Amino acid sequence: MIKGAIVIDTERCKGCAVCTGACPKQVISISKNVNGKGYNYAEAVKEDECIGCASCALVCPDGVISVYKVKL
Repeated sequence: MIKGAIVIDTERCKGCAVCTGACPKQVISISKNVNGKGYNYAEAVKEDECIGCASCALVCPDGVISVYKVKL
């Protein structure tokens, strides 16, 4: 079984939400909080559901998402 984990650079995220639509497990959502630039950034809300597919990282226009996979 593969467990995924994502790390989002919230200070560089512009909150475009492209990643939220790309995630098959709805792991990511846009935060109500804002970063230093005033953007509502993406954040992982269902981290345990991540399968490490990297769809979010592939579609991110700013490359702020890193995906890690762990074999259990």
